[in-house]
Amino acid sequence: MTDERGSTGRLGCDGFRRLGMSRRGVLRAGALTMTGLGLPELFRRRAAAQTAAKNNGFGRARSCILIFQWGGPSQLDTWDPKPDAPADIRGEFGTIETRTPGVRISEHFPLLAAQSHRLSIIRSMSHDDPAHLSTAHRLLTGHLAPTPYSDAAGPSSNDWPHLGAILAKCRPSKGVMPQAVTMPWSVAHPAAPGGRAPGQHGGWLGKGFDPFGIEGDPNAPDFQVSGLGLPEGLTAERMVDRRVLFDALRDPGGLSGRSAGAWDGFQGRALDALASSQARAAFQVEREDPKIRDRYGRHIHGQSLLLARRLVEAGVGLVTVNWHNDGLNFWDTHGDNFNNLKNRLMPPADRGFAALLEDLDARGMLDETLVVWAGEFGRTPRITKGNAGREHWPRCYSAALAGSGVAGGTVYGASDRWAAYPARDPVSPDDLGATILHALGVNPATEVHDAVGRPLQVNTGSPLLSVFA
Repeated sequence: MTDERGSTGRLGCDGFRRLGMSRRGVLRAGALTMTGLGLPELFRRRAAAQTAAKNNGFGRARSCILIFQWGGPSQLDTWDPKPDAPADIRGEFGTIETRTPGVRISEHFPLLAAQSHRLSIIRSMSHDDPAHLSTAHRLLTGHLAPTPYSDAAGPSSNDWPHLGAILAKCRPSKGVMPQAVTMPWSVAHPAAPGGRAPGQHGGWLGKGFDPFGIEGDPNAPDFQVSGLGLPEGLTAERMVDRRVLFDALRDPGGLSGRSAGAWDGFQGRALDALASSQARAAFQVEREDPKIRDRYGRHIHGQSLLLARRLVEAGVGLVTVNWHNDGLNFWDTHGDNFNNLKNRLMPPADRGFAALLEDLDARGMLDETLVVWAGEFGRTPRITKGNAGREHWPRCYSAALAGSGVAGGTVYGASDRWAAYPARDPVSPDDLGATILHALGVNPATEVHDAVGRPLQVNTGSPLLSVFA
């Protein structure tokens, strides 16, 4: 029986992976030996999976780029303007037409207005937690933080795993590239007692599932990704020797007689990545045509998005691009909201996101890459007197989706007349996480086991099936 998420059951991670529930799938050469299914049953399940992918987007995405606009962008000044509201609510910005008839967005998103035919704008994101750190955890994991409503609790081993960690667990990578990458830093807030936000690592799955972290500015002339390439004095031949030794140690009949179960495979993957020219090349954004780099914008956000495109092209499953450490409170515009938005925040966000969509489409990758633009919450409808700021507001805010079968030129949900509360179809961060997993071919109802063997459901939200064409 099909459940409300469009799934055909509650199979574990390996079960879904073996049944080929993704567009590219695993039903290729050798699949029969991997599944143990009879040929008629195998074909029946593959046909069901392909039908599901066509109908509601399940498994259509090979990769996802999650653009995390850390700090909380104002919904009224970006995706959901209210030009008929009083001046102390609508703010200073005008609106512009998009390529979607009847849909207007902020005048400071002109390039994205021209890309609206590829976007599904969500105007009914909603939850009730106004704290940065705990809501970052919720957006990045699809679960409440261990300490909700808190800016005092930093990362812990009790955190829920990052969505990329869940993907690595449920859909392990077959190549040398990591399944999840986070860049250009791990988000933190100087005004939050807890400092760094929870939910950015493997959580209770363990450090072996931490997303690969990139720290630094890809726009800098001397940008390099730490941890790639061979250390000084170590030749490729010596690396091969180390790999052979490592494989022998993993083999029950090898040099040590140790059980293969004593190794988790991450050491071997790390050795492979160090020696892989493919892996190193994917991280070298300087190899891009200068004209393409210019199109994204020669700034840290634009070049991070360009690097994200290179990584998904090389096989990374989920790349999280966090708004960078700008030293200016990110999108947290408690004061001088309008000058910060129009001069500092919106131009690079507009240029980078629009260029990413154009580039993915030109390369034939947009159909298999889900792109998600979201912050942890929105801003208050009423402008703060005296400093022209907007405060934290989780009750209603906006996000945007594109690619991987998402129906472009659409708006999902609606806010009320002041963008204060959803008027219809509220969407939680859990639902957004469920949608990401769903598109990547991971059933949100999948259960995985924590360190003490408890079965835990990877997501309890409901994927937004109707956003898929």
